[in-house]
Amino acid sequence: MRCILQCTFEVNVTPKTTPAACSPSQGTLHKPPSMSAIPSTDAEWAEKMDSMKKLLPRRSLSQPPIPTQIHRTIDHTLLTTPVDPTQIDTLCKEALEYDFAAVCVRLEHVARAASHVKGTNTALACVVGFPEGTHATAEKVREAKEAVAQGATELDMVIRYNLLKEGRYTEVYEDIHAVRTAAPAPIILKAIVEASVLEKDQLLDATIVSGMAGADYIKTSTGWNGGASVEHVKLMRIAAGMCGCTCLIKASGGIRTASDLLRMLKAGALRIGTSAGVKIMQEIDEGEVLEQGASHSVA
Repeated sequence: MRCILQCTFEVNVTPKTTPAACSPSQGTLHKPPSMSAIPSTDAEWAEKMDSMKKLLPRRSLSQPPIPTQIHRTIDHTLLTTPVDPTQIDTLCKEALEYDFAAVCVRLEHVARAASHVKGTNTALACVVGFPEGTHATAEKVREAKEAVAQGATELDMVIRYNLLKEGRYTEVYEDIHAVRTAAPAPIILKAIVEASVLEKDQLLDATIVSGMAGADYIKTSTGWNGGASVEHVKLMRIAAGMCGCTCLIKASGGIRTASDLLRMLKAGALRIGTSAGVKIMQEIDEGEVLEQGASHSVA
């Protein structure tokens, strides 16, 4: 299954046999800053982030290359409740059929999902502290450890964005870092910042703190409080590049069509969280991605 999108680039949707850990959509694992670079008080965090934001580029970054294996950018997701166990079976079978990057489920479904995807090209992601992010750090650590023990290879944790909005950066950092410590590499950690409820400066702050705490990906949204936008992804990409870490961006929330997905990739996302992965791939196979999605600049 292949198609050409308005001669702009080629989207290869043929399943590959490359191990998931080597997939271009995975990127490299996080390279954290030295501990001496980590602020120790909220005031020091605020000062550090203010100095970083003064260096923000006046223009948007250039458009990144679009991944050619679109299917390998998709985290096939089922986070609604209640869920019948057979829905998890279907989710995993679809992910394997389309060779998606990962399936993403709640903790109670990890063991069942692992029985399908273990040893395959598709990773298994589990949400942590979902969807509010207000769980005690000890509870997030427990969830992370249990998920990994049951077969999760990736964790999508919700940061304490409510505390970040209050300027309590140290607590936000420590919360993320505790989960990172409990589930070190090669487990991939994605920090969900809930971009839709943050102001521009807060989104930059959330991205910087998450990256410095050890997240491999910064993720836009849970989908419970609004979705991802092109502007969110662009800002997060800029901030991730400024914090001295190797962090990538995952867009999630409200991405339901091939055009939606393409806009996020053009803005700089390298992973896409969506429950509409099969529909998106069918649209691509049928050539339904329009010129406005493939060749025009991202607004």
